[in-house]
Amino acid sequence: MKRTNLDLQQERDKCSFNVQELTTLIDGGPEKTAERKEREDVMLSKREVFDSVPEEYLSHKERYENAVRKSVVLFSLVRKMQEEGKTSITNYRDVVGGLLGTSTLRDGSPLGLHYIMFMPAILNQGNEEQQAKWLSRAWNCSIIGSYAQTELGHGTFIRGLETTATYDSATEEFVLHSPTLSSYKWWPGGLGHTANYCIVVAQLYTKGQCHGIHSFIVQVRDEDTHMPLPGMKVGEIGAKLGLNSVNNGFLGFDNVRIPRSHMLMKHAQVLKDGTYVRSRHSKLNYGAMVFVRVVIVFDMVNYLSKAVTIATRYSAVRRQSQLKQGEPECQILDYVTQQHKIFIGIASCHAFRITANKLWNTFHAINEELVGGNLERLPELHALACCLKAITTSDAAAFVERCRLACGGHGYMLSSNLPLMYGLVTAACTYEGENTVLLLQTARFLVKTYQNLETNALTPTVAYLKSAIAKSHERWSNTVDGIRDGLQVVAMRKISYCVENITKIVNSGMSFEDAWNRTSIQLVAAAEVHCRVIVMTTFYEEVELLANAVSAELKEVLHQLVELYSVYWALEMLSDLLLYTKITQADVDKMRLWYEETLGKIRRNAVGLVDAFDIRDDMLQSTLGAYDGRVYERLMEEAAKSPLNAEPVNDTFHRYLKPFMQGKL
Repeated sequence: MKRTNLDLQQERDKCSFNVQELTTLIDGGPEKTAERKEREDVMLSKREVFDSVPEEYLSHKERYENAVRKSVVLFSLVRKMQEEGKTSITNYRDVVGGLLGTSTLRDGSPLGLHYIMFMPAILNQGNEEQQAKWLSRAWNCSIIGSYAQTELGHGTFIRGLETTATYDSATEEFVLHSPTLSSYKWWPGGLGHTANYCIVVAQLYTKGQCHGIHSFIVQVRDEDTHMPLPGMKVGEIGAKLGLNSVNNGFLGFDNVRIPRSHMLMKHAQVLKDGTYVRSRHSKLNYGAMVFVRVVIVFDMVNYLSKAVTIATRYSAVRRQSQLKQGEPECQILDYVTQQHKIFIGIASCHAFRITANKLWNTFHAINEELVGGNLERLPELHALACCLKAITTSDAAAFVERCRLACGGHGYMLSSNLPLMYGLVTAACTYEGENTVLLLQTARFLVKTYQNLETNALTPTVAYLKSAIAKSHERWSNTVDGIRDGLQVVAMRKISYCVENITKIVNSGMSFEDAWNRTSIQLVAAAEVHCRVIVMTTFYEEVELLANAVSAELKEVLHQLVELYSVYWALEMLSDLLLYTKITQADVDKMRLWYEETLGKIRRNAVGLVDAFDIRDDMLQSTLGAYDGRVYERLMEEAAKSPLNAEPVNDTFHRYLKPFMQGKL
């Protein structure tokens, strides 16, 4: 076993808390830690999923084929775990998330959408008969599915989708058709060459009337030969910034017929004679969207955890320049600017994970209420999932990039895994709801809530709006409670301004829609602050609840992370606090000092904090972030794998360079 870098080992030696205790807390208990480790042991035991030649040196076609090979090996483990009774709907997210988060699939998997969209959609939108028919086949992968909603010409505005599904009562079939080029489905993962089925979202027509978008199960390829079925034009959309192994596809229909029973009919139905039976609530389909957005939040936690692990360990190993003349070069982790780049990412991992767990629990609680016919909290759940998806993805993209920059030139190397990781997280800012649009959806909920502030009972996530009115007149307090109260005031005042501005514009004669558009920049800002209030409050309250459940040493470190997260965002929103609260220049000066002191306190435990994420080297796959800290050795080892280094003189020297240098070209 090769020796661990001395600087990195010394960082671990001075850690003030038990790293394993924090790992167990992150996992949700010792049993969960054991389950995760067992899953990882199984996944990593399949050595055939590790590449002898880095994927960066493969062609686009080779990368896809390699991803299919590895995905089949890894996802066959899901099937095996199911047979052994180790998977169920309760740990579905952990099992699938663990596989998709495996860095052997670090540029995505063509089977991913099968698990995170295709099956959940059947579960949420299919009736009992349809679930019985399709879920077992999907679960054991005898069919592979995708989810086709976005079109070449429409993404966010799903009511504008052009694909049609017209019911023919004479044959009891739906006729799917793509009337224009812009109506072709575009982006579905795995659809290019992997999936043989997909759920297609289309405009439903029956008896000459359009009933809006509905979902249909459509067979795309022959189950035996995998050839596209008649009337299907299907293929892959081409290379992208990242996720090039996902096999995103396009799909067009030329009057393709499918049985009536292939319309997912849990909420709305088309009877044999073409009679349309409306859903008892048009918003019930939010369940599938919320599920996917919760999964995305957890994905962001996983990616950001990897990024801060890489940046922190590298910063402990890397020595550069002298803080004081005559002294040895110092670890770059000692520079406060470096701590400023990285530590907020560590705190955000915990804030996002804790908030995502609460959202996951809220999702299940409200789902049970939906079964009982209580739809009261559905708008709140939708608004919460929208803003959390938007904030966590945008923050993850920003903080992963900061981690890359914190690693200097070496962070630009693909072998650091940071550039590829950035490609993955920045994609999440767009898929499953573009972030600006999602924040506007949250803003719509906030505006309606504020307009009925005095007449309606407030749901939990907006209950602060009433108390914030009184808090807006209070003196500023440089505490976590004070920051929370201050941000609540900012959110309330921003929402209030939006409502007042929209009303003013409408009263001047403009339509509500135009007034909304005119106010949209402020609406997005209001939704963002609202979400940050939720994340900060949840992080703070949940850590407080741990008071008697963790050691004093760990509690102290967790409180430092809460303080760092709170003060960081207070300083980031300083202009709003100065505008809407009683904060003073003296308060700001103290808060800046508080932030810098908190960075200093966390510095001692920085390596221990990222070690607690317990990310194995085989899953991290980074030359800069390995547990042993052998950064320079690993960079050289990785460089040796370049195909250009297989021979001392490349053929281009004799073919081009030498004649050019001799003036013979």
